[in-house]
Amino acid sequence: MSTTKTATTTKRNDPMNNRYETPQAVRHDAHTLLEDAKAMIEATSNIADEKITEARERLSEAVERGKLTYARVKDRAIEGAKAADETIRTHPYHTAGITFGIGVLVGVLVARRGNGN
Repeated sequence: MSTTKTATTTKRNDPMNNRYETPQAVRHDAHTLLEDAKAMIEATSNIADEKITEARERLSEAVERGKLTYARVKDRAIEGAKAADETIRTHPYHTAGITFGIGVLVGVLVARRGNGN
């Protein structure tokens, strides 16, 4: 699987699993899409064709839904980060032990893969 990295986004080039690798890349592309949608709405505002008017209305509604979805996802991410922070502060030794165990497990798996097993 190859990766493509541009100045602003990093995506995996896997047609079955095309996910962004960083939140910044998602945020940038969402912002770009929003700006492009707003520009399209403005550019077609003087066209009175019924189909264009309907398309503008649908696009405006989609932009608003996208803003609401982004706000909900952002709030949930903040809540999750706060919960993780609270758990780490409440149980620092448990967290360190679990992190150490996961590190050992990953190290063993990487070492096995490097040996050809």
